[in-house]
Amino acid sequence: MNEIPLSGEGVSPLKAGLYGRCPQCGEGKLFNGFLTIANYCGHCGLDFAFANPGDGPAVFVMLIVGFFATGAALWLELTFSPPLWLHAVLWLPVILGMALGLLRPFKALLVALQFKHMAR
Repeated sequence: MNEIPLSGEGVSPLKAGLYGRCPQCGEGKLFNGFLTIANYCGHCGLDFAFANPGDGPAVFVMLIVGFFATGAALWLELTFSPPLWLHAVLWLPVILGMALGLLRPFKALLVALQFKHMAR
């Protein structure tokens, strides 16, 4: 593993975030597991010790998913007035799927933005 210093250069943070790739080379994987950030890039050797997005990704995901789910549930209620059990059966999987689907890209995006702006 060769150490490459943080330079702030690299691929687009949006591209790195969407694909979960290294913010420097865009080739290596950023994650070991679903949300566990790797120790270093397997392609260019960038040390990911600087990467600490904290609770930022969860906050953004909660705001986005909450906005869409609340709006859609309100529309459904005012238009069709379904029973409460139908809301629960419908919206729980939708909210869970949206939250899990957005969490990883948002975490990768915040790590890529930390790299681009040299936040240490």
